[in-house]
Amino acid sequence: MLGKIGISVLGLLMTSPCWAQEPMSPLPEDDSKTVIRIGGFYSNSNSSMDVTNPILGNDFEIDFEQDLKLEESQFLPFFEIFYHFNDKHSLYIDWKQLHRNADVQQITTPFQVNLDDQIYDIQLGAKIKTTLNIDIARIGYGYNFLQGNNYNLGLSLGLHAMFIETGFEGNIGACIDGGSLDTCGATPANQMVEESVTAPLPDVGLYGDYEFMPGFRFTAHAQYFYIKLDDLKGNLVDIRAGVEAEITENWHMTAAFNYYEVDVDYAHKATQSDLHVANYNLHYSFIGPMLSVSYHF
Repeated sequence: MLGKIGISVLGLLMTSPCWAQEPMSPLPEDDSKTVIRIGGFYSNSNSSMDVTNPILGNDFEIDFEQDLKLEESQFLPFFEIFYHFNDKHSLYIDWKQLHRNADVQQITTPFQVNLDDQIYDIQLGAKIKTTLNIDIARIGYGYNFLQGNNYNLGLSLGLHAMFIETGFEGNIGACIDGGSLDTCGATPANQMVEESVTAPLPDVGLYGDYEFMPGFRFTAHAQYFYIKLDDLKGNLVDIRAGVEAEITENWHMTAAFNYYEVDVDYAHKATQSDLHVANYNLHYSFIGPMLSVSYHF
């Protein structure tokens, strides 16, 4: 009897999950990944702003590169960081800086501009220093909805925030409430005037990559959005395509081509209510090659 009980207890010990020494299951592998990318792009810029002709009274576009002599081509820095939760979900943030200024000894096209709710007059022959600083920050979320052995296709949803500073320094006349357009520049003063605008533009887009040979991957993204909210109206287009090469497991290099275009229209409420001057409407675009190095961990 005791022998049968002993055999039964031994059998329970060998089969019970509470007591049997089974191999432990391996912990799930962490498939998250962070990518930090630093590089520069050779920007070929085209910038313009709506202003008003003080003689004819009509609105026209003044070209920052042609009329105000801002440098058209520059090599400028950018920074990007991506965090992949897994092979489907990711977050990203990036930043670009485009700062320029130039001096014009004699203005050949007089104009009036609305900055910071004040109308200013820049007369024919005036000496002017122009500043146009643009910082572009992008943050968003990406979801890979289609995947294969060597390709990914995803949808992104994010926000472009543009920090724009427009400034003029030199012989500038201020328009006085109750005056006329003809008298705005009667007593030009040596002063600096500027406008700072933060333009948040949501965006939606597509992105993808395709490994066409081991260690080499074609990457691309395209984003677009249009918004009209209160006094602000704007739209953007952001397109990039390039090739990423794996130098080592952690270090990658990318050569790409980028096209970016944005329009920001901000309706001012100038104190000179009896004068008509064009709204603050800035058009900016750049196109050019990009080169970057990234670290994957």
